[in-house]
Amino acid sequence: MAETEAALRALAHNVRAARTRAGLSLDELSRRAQVSKGALVALEKAQGNPNFATLVRLADTLGVSVSALLEGRAEGRVRVVSEDALAPLWNGPRGSEARLMLTTSGPAPVEVWRWSLEPGEEYPSHPHQAGVVETVSVTSGRMTLIVDGTEHPVEAGETATFDGDTAHTYRGSGTGTCRLIMTVHLPPGPGPAA
Repeated sequence: MAETEAALRALAHNVRAARTRAGLSLDELSRRAQVSKGALVALEKAQGNPNFATLVRLADTLGVSVSALLEGRAEGRVRVVSEDALAPLWNGPRGSEARLMLTTSGPAPVEVWRWSLEPGEEYPSHPHQAGVVETVSVTSGRMTLIVDGTEHPVEAGETATFDGDTAHTYRGSGTGTCRLIMTVHLPPGPGPAA
């Protein structure tokens, strides 16, 4: 329980700090991110429980990474993150999941995600801000990447890359679980919230 409360406090601080840096009122952030003002007020008071899509919309609107909204202060020069240390940010009804492992620092951060997709299960993603580039590297199984309505099969050992500023969907294909590493390359911006 204490970990959850600490995570909510870090999220509240990071959203408020990023909104202030961007010079946005709650009303303007609500309008741009398409998140209700009430949800934003609760979130900034560490009382909200935003879903994955809401976090992505807020991060995109504020020009920061999703993990910049979630992380506390950095500790040390090297950070090692265990897959089990982070709760999934998305769970599909058939057992698929997505975990944001970490985000690199610097002027153009990179998010590193670990996904598992069950056969036939999919995650539709809204378009990201201009300049976002995604890569998916399938480590086992098979997936279908759908970009602008066109399907692209990606199998174990293959990597695909695309501009993330258009609608895209990740779908598990084949007969077994698809496991993949995704990187989201963010355009240079104000950087992660401290």
